[in-house]
Amino acid sequence: MDNALNSKAIVKIPDLARARVLVVGDVMLDRYWFGEVSRISPEAPVPIVKIQRTEERPGGAANVARNAASVGAQTVLLSVVGDDDAGRRIAQLAHEASINAHLHQDPAISTTVKLRVVGRQQQLLRIDFETAPSREVLADKLADYEKLLDGCDAVILSDYGKGGLTHISRMIEMGRAAGKPVLVDPKGSDYSRYAGATILTPNRSELQEVVGKWDSEADLEERAQNLRRKLGLQALLLTRSEDGMSLFREGSVLHESARAREVFDVSGAGDTVIAVVGAMLAVHATMEDAMRLANLAAGIVVGKLGTATVNMEELRALTAVRKGN
Repeated sequence: MDNALNSKAIVKIPDLARARVLVVGDVMLDRYWFGEVSRISPEAPVPIVKIQRTEERPGGAANVARNAASVGAQTVLLSVVGDDDAGRRIAQLAHEASINAHLHQDPAISTTVKLRVVGRQQQLLRIDFETAPSREVLADKLADYEKLLDGCDAVILSDYGKGGLTHISRMIEMGRAAGKPVLVDPKGSDYSRYAGATILTPNRSELQEVVGKWDSEADLEERAQNLRRKLGLQALLLTRSEDGMSLFREGSVLHESARAREVFDVSGAGDTVIAVVGAMLAVHATMEDAMRLANLAAGIVVGKLGTATVNMEELRALTAVRKGN
């Protein structure tokens, strides 16, 4: 096996404005309540947060789409929302981010909302509101997916386990039949439904849930490669937090050291990674360059609070520093 450590390799950034990316998956609205904590409640041993400002951001697959658009890709988002204020807010935020959103409304559900309470720059509490979409709406979404495939160069399937990707096996099959690279951000312990995808991007805990805990790099490589071969993947990209990333392909594994200058918040970092890799593969960049640029992007985004994005100016500035070194 060719085991390489290339953390100092120069990253080539192509013109990502040519990339046409289709993002499909579970969308949600991320709400943030920011406040000050000065005392403990007399009713229970919990802090009292005096809310000073609120913020709303697109989350889940919508955050993947926002990250793809942020690096310049022409981005289409396909998902399901409820007939409610949160769903309409996601549509508005997508429009503001230059995302072409196709959001099917299911009046029987409430749009998934994650409410985070933040005090002193620390997340104190998260409250989730969610229900699974109906089969009828999901069938309509599959028909739209087939129509949208022709106009994209790469497909990203963002699975947050909320029920929006019930037909994911069929979507992978259709995407590959159309000659498109299909990237999947997986969820859960059953990866069989992702068989045939081009690349999977699990984090450490997600991969351990499927292959078990490893006790060495050699053990990890064996488990990852066995899973990759079993699912018929071209590659498996493992994101490893402070240990960087590892790209497993037939006959090789490539490691990249972490690039975070200061870790502030890791939420949404996986969205950034798969968005950047998807945009790069859409313009026929190599997987090595796609991983390196995604690694740099992740290092930037974890230094920001909450579900955040990285833009081309930040990436070019960082790659310029690397070339100078």
